Amino acid sequence: QVQLVESGGGLVQPGGSLRLSCAASGGIFSINAMGWYRQAPGKQRELVATFTSGGNTNYADSVKGRFTISRDNAKNTAYLQMNSLKPEDTAVYYCNAKLWLVVDNQLYDYWGQGTQVTVSS
Repeated sequence: QVQLVESGGGLVQPGGSLRLSCAASGGIFSINAMGWYRQAPGKQRELVATFTSGGNTNYADSVKGRFTISRDNAKNTAYLQMNSLKPEDTAVYYCNAKLWLVVDNQLYDYWGQGTQVTVSS
């Protein structure tokens, strides 16, 4: 049974930093893509940053130069380093993973439970 476990959210002052982690486990053959989305109150969920198995990364324009996505393949874990945080970065951040599973070699889409990031003085 696949699980995505997120950690690292919290309250930070403007200009501060946070690092989010997302660990995938349970019957995974390989990761096709993994990344982060966010949803602020009253807004639609939006892409923040993703990477693919081929090594391509994609960032929202609003976070380019401030956020960095990285991964630890051995741990099936993705990280989002968030620097120079702004109040408009406040949202629930969701991890997303597209995984090939051992059980049937099919590609599945999974979401984490979400972690709150609040940027406020």
